[in-house]
Amino acid sequence: MKQICIPGTTLQVSRLSFGTGSLHHLPSLARRRALLQAALEAGFTHFDTSPYYGFGLGELALGSLPAASRQRMTVATKVGLYGPNGSRAWAVDVYARKFLGKLLPSLNRAVVDWSLARARATFDDSLRRLKRESVDLLLLHEPVAAFIRTSEWLQWLQSLQHNGRIRHWGVAGEPGLVVAVRLHAEALAPVIQVRDSLQRHEADVALNLPGTDSRPMQLTYGYLAAQSGAARGGVLAEQCLLTALGRNATGSVLVSTRRIERIAGLAKVAAG
Repeated sequence: MKQICIPGTTLQVSRLSFGTGSLHHLPSLARRRALLQAALEAGFTHFDTSPYYGFGLGELALGSLPAASRQRMTVATKVGLYGPNGSRAWAVDVYARKFLGKLLPSLNRAVVDWSLARARATFDDSLRRLKRESVDLLLLHEPVAAFIRTSEWLQWLQSLQHNGRIRHWGVAGEPGLVVAVRLHAEALAPVIQVRDSLQRHEADVALNLPGTDSRPMQLTYGYLAAQSGAARGGVLAEQCLLTALGRNATGSVLVSTRRIERIAGLAKVAAG
């Protein structure tokens, strides 16, 4: 798969990145590991995860790969959005909460916490699950600008970078949230991972703010989610991704699948 350097960074990543947000739907660690390994062998080198994804199961799956495989990939994880209080990175707990959450939504509701103490603790937990001493990218997950003490967060992120625990940092989320962070705390957003679609071009709102220089696209996601169910697989999905890569010509497009047989078709779209 073709590789690209994310603008403004030293991150060399695959043109398609692999998202782990739905990985926990696979019923066993062996199947989750096999899917990730297949993606790596097909040319995906950048993997996006979060402590919120499967309440940590996504990170655990990445950490379960052989050391040689982990060394071949770049990894982004996140802080700010977490699993429900009391949740654990156990498949039984995740499935029980998903099922019972239909009756009691509080059992499955994400925790939004922009305290720096929580971020410090959960980042250490993420590294343990990932079996890594550092990550390539740490993103503020769906950031709420009004709740973030910019100077404290910036100092922490800079210290992580200085100590070699992260290479870069940024924000990940919906365009409106990214806009608010850029207006409130631009220093927290050198890297932007933002939702986009071929129909509405939502990323333009976040990247082209009035009175500022336009930002090149770095990481974008959501293209297949905007399609109908029938269009998310096969040839139609590949055509959609090809157009998305043309739109985001400077960065990497995040995709996700739980079907190992789809990996090769997705990777073919971004062949070098």
